Amino acid sequence: MTRYTWLLAALLSLVYLARPTVATALTYKLAANEVHCVFIHNDKKGAKIAFYFAVQAGGAFDVDYVVKGPNEVVVLDGQKERQGDFVFTANELGEYSFCFSNDMSTFAEKLVDYEVAVEHEHRAELPTRPGTTPEQTSNLEESIFKLSGQLSTISRNQKYFRTRENRNFSTVRSTEQRIFNFSVIESLMMVTMSCLQVFIVRFFFQGARKGYV
Repeated sequence: MTRYTWLLAALLSLVYLARPTVATALTYKLAANEVHCVFIHNDKKGAKIAFYFAVQAGGAFDVDYVVKGPNEVVVLDGQKERQGDFVFTANELGEYSFCFSNDMSTFAEKLVDYEVAVEHEHRAELPTRPGTTPEQTSNLEESIFKLSGQLSTISRNQKYFRTRENRNFSTVRSTEQRIFNFSVIESLMMVTMSCLQVFIVRFFFQGARKGYV
């Protein structure tokens, strides 16, 4: 086994063993006055549950959320939040619910992008290479875990910039629609005023002719 082949095997082993066991990533259009819930089952005490959401479009880009455990105890909640990124420890076995509410809106729909993942934290054991010392393996393992953390940071930054891009694009579309509406209203007002002026002038001239006769 060559050096690069061993390193590739180590990376693949780390990614496979350290990845989340259960994950859900969805984009959902939340209607006005609607409550949407997603459920995930935890079968191991002490597991880490990662919860991320961001309102991509609609209204003021805000939504209410609540996270409940198997015994209906509220774990996380918030009102009129635009986005959130949380990690909490699941000390109870059973089903956890993640609910979004759009009760504050009477007609505006919300486009919510969210992700829920159950992560069993355990360090992957790298395959040993003949002739390597435990210190070298440990250093490589630490470097790979640092790289994994940096990749997670990059992924979170990408989600943040994606949310900002969607919100800015939604704002631009809303501004364009308002400009179009005001332009149409202004044009209708100009046409109405022109017709009204023509009518008033004709009325004056008709009245003057009748008085002359």
